[in-house]
Amino acid sequence: MEKIKFSAPCLMGIEGICADEFKRLGIEGVQAENGRVLFEGDFNTLAKANICSRYAERIQILLGEFPVYTFEDLFQGVSKIAWENWIGKEDAFPVKGHSVSSKLTSIPDCQKIIKKAVVNRLGAKYHTSWFEETGSLHQIQFLIMKDKCSIMLDTSGAGLHKRGYRANSTIAPIKETLACAMADASHVRHYSTVIDPFCGSGTILIESALKALNIAPGLRRSFTAEKWGVVPENVWSEERMSAQDNIKTDCDFMAYGYDIDENAVELTRENARKAGVEKRIIVQQRDIRDFSEDFEKALVLCNPPYGERLLDMEQARELYKIMGEKFVRKQGWSYSIITPDDNFEQYFGRKSDKRRKLYNGMIKCQLHMYFR
Repeated sequence: MEKIKFSAPCLMGIEGICADEFKRLGIEGVQAENGRVLFEGDFNTLAKANICSRYAERIQILLGEFPVYTFEDLFQGVSKIAWENWIGKEDAFPVKGHSVSSKLTSIPDCQKIIKKAVVNRLGAKYHTSWFEETGSLHQIQFLIMKDKCSIMLDTSGAGLHKRGYRANSTIAPIKETLACAMADASHVRHYSTVIDPFCGSGTILIESALKALNIAPGLRRSFTAEKWGVVPENVWSEERMSAQDNIKTDCDFMAYGYDIDENAVELTRENARKAGVEKRIIVQQRDIRDFSEDFEKALVLCNPPYGERLLDMEQARELYKIMGEKFVRKQGWSYSIITPDDNFEQYFGRKSDKRRKLYNGMIKCQLHMYFR
């Protein structure tokens, strides 16, 4: 069969991390772009990427790309795609997407044009003018960026950051994909000791544990494309079995979480249990003012409360001062702190050894790293 082209949208700032992961998975044709990673492969690649990717937001089949300056361009470009290879006569195929810096600014009009083109193409192939769309979901997605249109089919369903363990969370939790990117940037390994003094619902601790133990983040969830008739059922069982075999059981990783909120402590324990890493995570109620550890080596990763969560930037900055006092320079220790406050270093008390721009949802942040 001809190779399938894929697109994996990801948070801005982690495209390189996401691309490196696909390469480690043995996936071919990996290419990082702004906000997404492209690659190619077969149905097993489709299943593997969904089950194993820690950083992608979803896995899409990239069906076509073409220039668009008018709605006629859009209609003709979509009409040329072999939709019948993917969508059956009974399948549902809604349309959604975005248009940025394009002459085609109306999203509803773009949706109507794309839908009409797909219906016309499938109607000619299946000899019908009406589709009930009662079958499996084939979500069509489009992105028009600077007069270039990309047409995709979503294979994931719920975003890949939804691992399945965090049904409940504290206020303004960090996204799972971003938490894992922090773990990657901080060099979390199977022998690491990780500490989060503001653990909230436990996302950073859990993602660090999943990464250290090489537990595939999608191992316990399902995906939209599993219900597609065109995708062989065996590829999912094969890739899940392979992911299961790759789990590291003989390792020294441990994580420790602290939070001033007793409910957050219990929530972290509950989520760690759901994720299957409860034996690797110890959680206690503790104020940052009491931060003190005796480990020879440790990685501190945290997403401290800030203005959008505390509703008081002065309180956040007072917290940064306390962190600066407690997070002392120590051989074998490093600190990775994510915050949107441009003045963080001023209140923390020292310049970071390295900074990395990341996005927590739509909020631009800096990952401040201290390791010297």
